[in-house]
Amino acid sequence: MLILAIDTALEASAVALHDTASDRTLAVARVAMARGHAEAIIPMVEQVMSAAGLGFNEIDAFAVTVGPGSFTGLRVGLSAARGFGVATGRPVIGLSTLAVLAAPLLAENDSVPVAAAIDARHGNVYLQMIGAAGRVLVGPRAMALKDAARSVAIGPVRLVGSGAALLMQAWPSGERPPIEVHADATPDPVWLARLASVADPARSEPRPLYLRDADAKPQTAARIARR
Repeated sequence: MLILAIDTALEASAVALHDTASDRTLAVARVAMARGHAEAIIPMVEQVMSAAGLGFNEIDAFAVTVGPGSFTGLRVGLSAARGFGVATGRPVIGLSTLAVLAAPLLAENDSVPVAAAIDARHGNVYLQMIGAAGRVLVGPRAMALKDAARSVAIGPVRLVGSGAALLMQAWPSGERPPIEVHADATPDPVWLARLASVADPARSEPRPLYLRDADAKPQTAARIARR
């Protein structure tokens, strides 16, 4: 199965074309960026398709991270993936950014739970904790940093994501520290493709996973009253 994976949820734009039958990556592109995803993603897709020497009619499915993440970034990736899906008639599979961050560690060893955390700013993190055999121990949610640290400090655990170091700073006194801390700040698009290959499209819709309201609020102070 050939899957084109797209990630623009956080501070990077990434695209991978992966053959899941042979577990071979045909082409990949990844660029760190805090903004500019909309301008970057389509040229990156074209670059990957050209490098692989394939046409869109040969793609079996598209995968995209659905959040949590930047509101603008999520819309860019989802719009691109949906557009390709409509144009080709192929399925589009949406997966949690947190699950994709945790996937490489769980594949390496799923006997020790993994807590994936993303810095949500203002003393908060987006958190998901996954245990043995992919069992969700803490579902995706936005939490205050201290509450998040207490919720995962219940035994051996590994941390990953941009919020991992923050969790360490808030780690409860007297609790066993994490076995591993990985500062990977953005998902690997190859792992996004791998997860998509075993996901149920009916349960993995490409819809944004917003765990809190946007920081930007409409300005009302100078609004002209309607008549």
